[in-house]
Amino acid sequence: MGTRPTQQDDLIEDPEQVEYEKRERRPLGTARPATVAAVLSPFVRVRGEERDSDAKLAEAVGLARAIDIDVRLAQTAPLRRVTPATLLGKGVVARLKDAVDELGIGLVIVDDKLTPVQQRNLEKAWQAKVIDRTGLILEIFGARARTHEGRLQVELAALDYQRGRLVRSWTHLERQRGGFGFLGGPGESQIEIDRRLIGERIVRIKRDLEGVQRTRTINRVGRKKARLPTVALVGYTNAGKSTLFNRVSGAGVVAKDLLFATLDPTMRSIKLPNGKACVISDTVGFVSDLPTHLVAAFRATLEEVVEADLIVHVRDISHPESGQQRADVEAVLQELGAIEEGTGTPLIEALNKIDALSADGRTTLQTRAAAGAERARQYPVSAVTGEGVDRLLEAIGTFLGQAGTAREVSVPLSDGATIAWLYRHGEVRNRRDDGEVALLTVALDAAAAAQFERRLAR
Repeated sequence: MGTRPTQQDDLIEDPEQVEYEKRERRPLGTARPATVAAVLSPFVRVRGEERDSDAKLAEAVGLARAIDIDVRLAQTAPLRRVTPATLLGKGVVARLKDAVDELGIGLVIVDDKLTPVQQRNLEKAWQAKVIDRTGLILEIFGARARTHEGRLQVELAALDYQRGRLVRSWTHLERQRGGFGFLGGPGESQIEIDRRLIGERIVRIKRDLEGVQRTRTINRVGRKKARLPTVALVGYTNAGKSTLFNRVSGAGVVAKDLLFATLDPTMRSIKLPNGKACVISDTVGFVSDLPTHLVAAFRATLEEVVEADLIVHVRDISHPESGQQRADVEAVLQELGAIEEGTGTPLIEALNKIDALSADGRTTLQTRAAAGAERARQYPVSAVTGEGVDRLLEAIGTFLGQAGTAREVSVPLSDGATIAWLYRHGEVRNRRDDGEVALLTVALDAAAAAQFERRLAR
């Protein structure tokens, strides 16, 4: 009695926790297949806006159908201005109310970010469940997560998102105050209980994810000791990363024409055409307006991208908004610090799905890429047919194996381990001992140079 529960005691059900989960914590990814839904994609017309509103709507519908939601109505909603109370104008709200009633819609997906107040007001107006883009992506991630790590990361993102929306769950409770106002009604009490439970769960998840992070760090150190450079496949969701991963590694990773088909990262060792080995990593896909909750929660997984020796950006070159998708992916990579100018990980592009292009379009792309491949680092491929994959692998091998520009480094003579490491992993072209310091002119390939920088930082 009164002692702190052990890890085994966590199996004992907390009545408050059980009640909370029954009431509010429907497992992520369990959106009902029979749910009849509408998708609304609001946008404010901005001069110079690159993203097409119809394409944005089509993506939102694809996201909804990725978890078998029955989309009966899909509309764009041009806005003159943002309405603070509902995001949408009164006319849009009224028109959709009529459609919701007529079609018997029980769920409305608003492809934008809604505040808790906006979400509550729209639910009152439409008498239907309303979720925003962040909520929808969280549902998809919850449905796709298969490993313990993936589920932890999704739950962390969901709890962080949910914590700011507790007030809307308890608007049906009495909110009376008595005395001097120090004590709240039952609504306030329950909100505080929920907030505490969520906070405690977040602490536990973060602690578990720290263990995952340590394990990944240990694995990376092991690969570096074995001199296995790492190549990370990144790209927009449904760009074909998993199909390309399967093509080059022979793995059986699930690859479907579906948004966010892959969530949990997979790594395989492969042999490159030059005979050298490397580790290739298939990572979660990115999407426009990726919620910051997810970027933060998946940082342990995305560290594989930051720590990679080479990033291969897989692009769906057949997609009409391939250029905009490229910008979205690079924005996330920059947020992670993976491709910062001068200090980030080198990047090449695999222009995937050339089999979906017309004959003329494919010829033009291949001619342009061949003329500027070394400069632009772009390689047309088809992960489905295998066309161009050999050339991509040759480029990866060449990049990982090439000696970089010679540089002069200063190492204390007492640090014999580092001096020996440079001789073992680089091309030492000159050495001069000056007092207690060894001045070496050494050329390192990209992987070795990255390792050396990390070695210096320790």
